[in-house]
Parts: sequence; structure tokens; C-alpha cells
Amino acid sequence: MPELPEVEVVRRGLERWIGGRTIAGAEVLHPRAIRRHLAGPVDFADRLRGLPFAAPRRRGKYLWLPLGDDAALLAHLGMSGQLLVQPGRAPDEKHLRVRITFTDAAAGELRFVDQRTFGGLSLHPLLGEGLPDVIAHIARDPLDPLFDEDAFHQALRRKRTTIKRALLDQSLISGVGNIYADEALWRTRLHYERPTATLTRPVTTELLTRVREVMTAALAVGGTSFDSLYVNVNGESGYFDRSLDVYGREDEPCRRCATPVRRRPWMNRSSYFCPKCQRPPR
Repeated sequence: MPELPEVEVVRRGLERWIGGRTIAGAEVLHPRAIRRHLAGPVDFADRLRGLPFAAPRRRGKYLWLPLGDDAALLAHLGMSGQLLVQPGRAPDEKHLRVRITFTDAAAGELRFVDQRTFGGLSLHPLLGEGLPDVIAHIARDPLDPLFDEDAFHQALRRKRTTIKRALLDQSLISGVGNIYADEALWRTRLHYERPTATLTRPVTTELLTRVREVMTAALAVGGTSFDSLYVNVNGESGYFDRSLDVYGREDEPCRRCATPVRRRPWMNRSSYFCPKCQRPPR
């Protein structure tokens, strides 16, 4: 699933191409793509028609396009969702699910393409801070200027959990997923099972620094793409996967000490770590 850098790359692309455009119409080609809009495809299209898109916004992994002051189109990309800006004359993609057209024909179309149909689009009212109601519980992400480091550290100390679980808890810190958690933990020399109650303030500060470093580096090259399913609005893949230090590198030498990288099953996923640099807790 896309993490903060991948979603931010898409947000920036949408801001450039569709911010300020007025919707002419919407066509739902697969009802599952709007399953979270319980009123159905016709209501979805009717409610969008004639509304202007404001600048796209993001919190963590969540992306939305404000529609005036009181509603927003929330995009959940899931495992394979893509928001593509295409010329109106471009052939339809094989897995095209929703098409949105604009009053300015030169703007082309906004297309939601989703091979596995785990993602979707839905309309929601906006609450305070301009957040869609369904994500009001999501914490700020570490690239947000208003992210509160001290509050995050205190929450870690209170919580009876381990550090990787905490990094993936979107109510504590948003935007961090499996890939960037492993990368940041390797850079901080922390084992993924380290209890959060044992973290000192300097260790938490260093961990957040490493999280920001890895996300900023990924943003600079368009995010991480392991296949053709994650792309930006122009259909281009990111290539941060070439720079990953530990994730996906089982049995390859650690870039710091040359010890073979290990992989362990973890919460229906995998954790990658260096057994020498990242000692397990006692």
C-alpha cells in the first residue's frame, strides 16, 4: 500500500493539473470503486457535477480533494489504485473504474484506475481543520510542521507496545508504513520489537529524524515502486526501491556492517533488519 511519499507525489501532481478546475461530469464504470458512497453511482455523479476542485490535501497516507468549503472527494488508493490525469482522447485503461471530466476540455480527464479494486473514491463532509469526517482520528504526519514531537514521545512511553507497531499506528503518527518503518529503524539501529516504554527522548528524536530523512529521500525520486501498480498522475513509477537499505534485501549484506540482512514474518507482513546493527531486546 502506498505510504506518505507515494501519496504526496500524487497530491503534488494533482495540484498542478486539476487544482481550481470545475467538474463537468463523472462516470462510474465499476460500482465497487465508490462502495463507500452508500447512495450509489448516480448520486455520486450528480453531487460532483458543477463543483470546483480546490488544492488537493493530504494527511499521512490519506488524500482528498476539497469541493468548496464543506465537502471533499476522498481517495483511498488501496493496493493498486491510481489517479491519472489523461487527455480526453487517450484510450481507456484496462482497469478504469471512475472518469471525471472538466468544464475546460483542455484539462483532460481525471481517471481512477484500480486493478485489484481494494481502493475507492467517496464523498464526505469536512470538519475542523478541513479534514474529511472519516479521517478526523488520523494523527499528523512527521513532515507536518505542526507535528508535536514531545506529545509523540510521551504517547510512546505510555503505550504498552513495540516500536514498529507504534510507527504503523496511524492514530499516533500517520504516513509511515512497513517499508519506511524498516528503513528508519535500520538507520536508528533499533530492533522492531524494542518496547516503546524503553525509549528515551533523544532516541525518539533520532528516530523521527531518520523517518523524515528516508521519506524526504523517497519524495525526491518519486517514491517507491516495486511494480507498475504504483505510479504518479503521469503514469510514471518512482525508483526509491533502488536506494532501500534493508527492506527487501534478505540475505544481502548490511550496507553498514556487511552482516546478511534477515527477514522475519511480522503481523502478516515481513520485517527486514540487520541482526548485528539492530540487536533484539533482552
